[in-house]
Amino acid sequence: MSPIVSVENVVKEYPLGKLSVRALDGVTVSFGEGEFAAIAAPSGAGKTTLLNLIGCVDVPTSGVVRIDGQSTSDLNDAGLTALRLHKLGFIFQSFNLIAVLDVFQNVEFPLLLQGGMTKKEREQRVREIVEQVGLEKQIRQRPNELSGGQRQRVAIARALVTRPRIVLADEPTANLDSTTGTNIIELMKEINRKARTTFIFSTHDPKVIDQAERVIRMADGRIVGEESRLSEGAA
Repeated sequence: MSPIVSVENVVKEYPLGKLSVRALDGVTVSFGEGEFAAIAAPSGAGKTTLLNLIGCVDVPTSGVVRIDGQSTSDLNDAGLTALRLHKLGFIFQSFNLIAVLDVFQNVEFPLLLQGGMTKKEREQRVREIVEQVGLEKQIRQRPNELSGGQRQRVAIARALVTRPRIVLADEPTANLDSTTGTNIIELMKEINRKARTTFIFSTHDPKVIDQAERVIRMADGRIVGEESRLSEGAA
């Protein structure tokens, strides 16, 4: 079976005055459907850049990034936006919730951007995912009325409400205490098991890395190692 994400000999450079900084230096890696994988690296090693390329936020300087068999370099801005809306979900370390919207409205927002659903269909979808992350009692509260762990649960619900095939999480536990962070990762693992959603997250937290079934290690813009841990019941 073809991988759902394929990164082939990717280089990413950013201009810095008359010079350029090479954030990724010949990275090759792929992810299969239903994987629960971590990109583990210290700050500045290139893990966020790699997630941005997989997430169609940016395109490589050279090399190829394929999402579900489609090269991102072949797409225009509209095509990249469509790919992000329909196949990808994002979870950010800073939550990125809209302060003036309540939980329901924050989670509903990607469905409004996506279009194609009635108000009743959107409401049903939102309530299902909010219940799944355990926030049905907070559904009409705004972000400033929630704890950090609750805000991250809203962010997870928002990422999952469009039923993406791939969820990208950039340091999803960075602003949480260790217990809450572990609970958030367990929630993501549960969703991964039930829906076969591919999760790729970046982290430098060893407690979070221990929860991953596959760990890709990076340093200085390159992949320097990989570990696999089969989940219980895996073939």
